[in-house]
Amino acid sequence: MNPAKLGKLDNHDQEPWKLPLPQFIEQLYEKRFGKPRPDVVLSIEDMARLQERKKAARREAKRLRAGTEGGS
Repeated sequence: MNPAKLGKLDNHDQEPWKLPLPQFIEQLYEKRFGKPRPDVVLSIEDMARLQERKKAARREAKRLRAGTEGGS
């Protein structure tokens, strides 16, 4: 689902048989994932925070692994 390609589909005024874009996106989501909406809905800010926490945890784990491997 590439958002850049969805703009050209927003011509329901010219072609009345097409759904308006928000409804079309909902239909695509349900068709692809088999449910009307995601189980967990997060804002972009929350997703960015979660991703940054995971990234920091991976960096810390990598730093600890590098420290234990070098000490042997």
